[in-house]
Amino acid sequence: MLSTFHSEEPMKKKGPQGKEERPPPTAGPSGPPLGEPFRWRSESDEPTPARLSPVDDRLSADAALKRVRRGEYLLYTGDFHNAKQLLGAMGRRLSRPAGAGSLLEAFRAERRARQLEHETLSRIVVALDRDYRLGLARAPDVAQACRQVWGEPELATTVVPLKQLLGMLGAAEWRRKGLAVPGLKGLLHPHYGVYLPTRTDYAELLLPLPQVKGKRVFDVGTGTGVLSFLLLQSGAVSVVATDCDARAVACARENAQRLGLANRFQGVETDLFPEGRADLVVSNPPWIPEPPKNRVDRAVFDEDNLFLRRFLEGLTAHLEPGGEGLLLLSNLAVLLGLRPAGWLDEQLARCGLTVKWTRSTQARHSKARDRSDPLHAARSREVTTLYCLAPAP
Repeated sequence: MLSTFHSEEPMKKKGPQGKEERPPPTAGPSGPPLGEPFRWRSESDEPTPARLSPVDDRLSADAALKRVRRGEYLLYTGDFHNAKQLLGAMGRRLSRPAGAGSLLEAFRAERRARQLEHETLSRIVVALDRDYRLGLARAPDVAQACRQVWGEPELATTVVPLKQLLGMLGAAEWRRKGLAVPGLKGLLHPHYGVYLPTRTDYAELLLPLPQVKGKRVFDVGTGTGVLSFLLLQSGAVSVVATDCDARAVACARENAQRLGLANRFQGVETDLFPEGRADLVVSNPPWIPEPPKNRVDRAVFDEDNLFLRRFLEGLTAHLEPGGEGLLLLSNLAVLLGLRPAGWLDEQLARCGLTVKWTRSTQARHSKARDRSDPLHAARSREVTTLYCLAPAP
């Protein structure tokens, strides 16, 4: 999104005698010159700010909260580390959800609190120049992280929420170092905006599958491509992997190349299934049937179970005779009260599918052990199941 920079008059302070004092001019770059257009970058599709108000290291967290709650976007021009501390201090001042009567109420209260935190903190923004340099004191080199996500700059100035930029820097480090996945020979290099597979449930469930050898596979909703690579390394002849997000497809293709699997892997950007049929169709769909709030949320949140329902409805038409579907699904939505306990059985019957076998594992991620988590009662009982599906006889 493009916009033009308009500076608002700096906030006035009270001096020792109670008189209003105008802050001195900010040292160093302060963002785009007045009247210059800038490229606005927001993962959550927040509208382009009509105005940017320059602020520096003298801004307190309390003052910042008051201003962003009035609708201001604050363009930080001071020290990079002070800017990070400001975000942290603002976040600590936001109210946390009160005790809820049910797990469902607690879940939705937590989501609302996280959304409010995101919207609030995303109003602290920074400006990057035509080479993606961040002109704050003690700022790191952010150019590579920006190019990995956005490509080359479109204008002389890019403006981005600092919170988002910090996430991009963290993702760039993961991409550089790589991530070890149990059972995967080689490291996985995730990209920004693509779901990070830090849970190992799927690998433990998927690996002991002798029927994979010699099979042609579809991987629906591939993300980083990790399921595809596990299956290829287990003997699958080929995988066609799909995702509706171009960034996920690019991530999966790059990882296939790194792992030496590119000649048997094809990444396709499409809504759900690729064309044709396969011996095996695998999917690890979004688990939570609630509306996504942003682009990254789509890997976890599936409003009204739309992805899952369409996967089950279309599975038979994309299986070769004697083919099977492999569905990885957590029961967290059932434990939270977001999905009835018998819902999956009803959908399988409606779609003419039968369960040949299942394999399950208890969740062992950190939140399952965190008793301070408001959702601990659900997460401590979470189970991930691998369903082997076939058309009903």
